[in-house]
Order: sequence, then C-alpha cells, then structure tokens
Amino acid sequence: MKEPWPKKIVAAASQNGGYLTADDLAAYQPAWVTPLKLHYHGYDVLELPPNSQGVVALEALGLLQGWHFTNRDSFDTVHHQIEAIKLAFADFFKFAGDPRAMQLDPNQLLAADYLANRSALIGESARPPEAGDPQSGGTVYLATADRDGNMVSMIQSNYMGFGSGVVVPGTGIALNNRGNNFSFDPASPNVLEGGKRPINTIIPGFLTKNGTPIGPFGVMGGFMQPQGHLQVLMNTIDFGLDPQTALDAPRWQWMHDQTVQVEREVPAVTVNRLVAAGHQIVVQPEPNVFGRGQVIWRNPETQTYVGGSESRTDGAMAVW
Repeated sequence: MKEPWPKKIVAAASQNGGYLTADDLAAYQPAWVTPLKLHYHGYDVLELPPNSQGVVALEALGLLQGWHFTNRDSFDTVHHQIEAIKLAFADFFKFAGDPRAMQLDPNQLLAADYLANRSALIGESARPPEAGDPQSGGTVYLATADRDGNMVSMIQSNYMGFGSGVVVPGTGIALNNRGNNFSFDPASPNVLEGGKRPINTIIPGFLTKNGTPIGPFGVMGGFMQPQGHLQVLMNTIDFGLDPQTALDAPRWQWMHDQTVQVEREVPAVTVNRLVAAGHQIVVQPEPNVFGRGQVIWRNPETQTYVGGSESRTDGAMAVW
C-alpha cells in the first residue's frame, strides 16, 4: 500500500530540517476573505488583505488620489509614485502580518484622513520611508474570462524560484518557503510563531467601475507586485493605455532606503531629475526583476474583452 502524501510531506520536511507535522497539515484551513477596496480616479481597485501585501498598492494609490498626472514618464509622476510606494511599504512592514495577530484593521491604512496626512509628506525630494500612526486617526499569475462575463484573477507561488528547494519524493509537490518573510521582532504582528501565516507577497487584483466588473490583473515578482500594480493601473486609469501598452511601458522598482532600480527605457531627463531629488538610481538591464503581468479588461457596453501579456517573460493571450 502506498504511503499517503501527507505522511510523505511530513517526512520530507523532517529529513530536511523542517518542523512541519501531521497535526499542522490536519489543522490547516484555507481562508475565504473579503477584498480590500479603494476608489481611485473613477475606478474601484480590489486587492487581498493582509497577510498579503495588496494594501500596499491600495495605500499608494490613495496617497496619489489628490494629484492629476498627465505625463507617464515625467519626473513628477515617477517621483510621486516612488514616494507613495515607500510610505505604503513602511506601514505594511510595521503593521501587517497574520490578521489574527494584527492590532489594527487594514482599512485604517486606507482611511481618508490618514491618507491625507501621509500624502502631505510627499515633497519634491526623496525621503526615507517611515511608518505612520493609523491608530491616531517563483510565482505564476493568470487572468481568465468567459463569454458570460465570469472573470478570475489567480496567483500561486512557491516563492524565490523553487521555494524551499525540497520536493516531496513520489509526489511532485515542491514545498514553499513563505516563512522566509517572518520577522524576529517580538513587537511585530509578523513575528515568527507556530500556526501563524507570514506576510505574503502574492496579490491577484481586480478592477471595477460603478459596481460593474472591468477585469482581473496581476503582476508577479515578490515585493515588486504592488509596485507593478500601481504602475500598470495608473497607466490604464490616468494615461488611458490599453492592456498591452500598459504592461510594456518602462517600470521602476523601489528596493530599500533611497535606492530605486529603473529600466533602461526610462527617459534620461527623468532619471537625472530623480537623482537630483535624492533618489539613488540604478539602471537595471535585466527586465525580469520589474515584474511579469497579465491583464484582461471587459468593455461593459460591447461585452467584449481586450487583454495583454507581459513582454518581459514567457506568456501569451489565448482565445478560444
């Protein structure tokens, strides 16, 4: 008689220094969650709540709500995007974790008064990312849709390429290493503890307008994901780009402190002004680090679809 796969998983984990037990597997239950939602320039953006990082994309969009951007690759647009992402990530890393361990409702980070206070911190110069105080006030993504208007935004990931590097013999199951994102800070809601979910980077997104579904979108790439969401959504909403052009547009990625990677296609005049504003710019020739996205938008009037697939990696739009 073949050994059941749960026992194989436990055995493989134990043989590789892991602590996974049969009781852990038996106790696991998937979580059915209500998406977080933010209204941005006429559209509602839906993202997964913590322990995932969807709140980062939403908070960054909320911080930029009061600005009107007219030029996609200008210093004004890129600088404000970077500063908003830095502030949103600072809040995420301080306050987010397993929702059962968080001391605040993530919607507090999206409250209008809190966003206004945080937005006021964005000036003309780069500044270190610091968390606010809301209490006072290896991934695969796919988007699919059918003729009846059903749409799905789905993402799955073992993380960091091949996850833990452990494949359970006889099963083909690769164990993930999502525990890599636990914190060792005892004051953090994301501190390492048994039975907890660590902060997670995977965030399938969805866009609606006036209660009508527009479509699914996603950008793979670890902590690039909310940064990709911000840029692709603004390309769509603020600059009127179709899905493929919105995905193909040059991107940037905030790394840490004042360091920002940009693609070679970002205009030199924009890069020079970012440097003058205090950003430490690194021109990155490898396109894969800037995320890998897929988008499907539905026209409610014609009931037709238009989609785009990332040009920086393998992928395709398939119609049947």
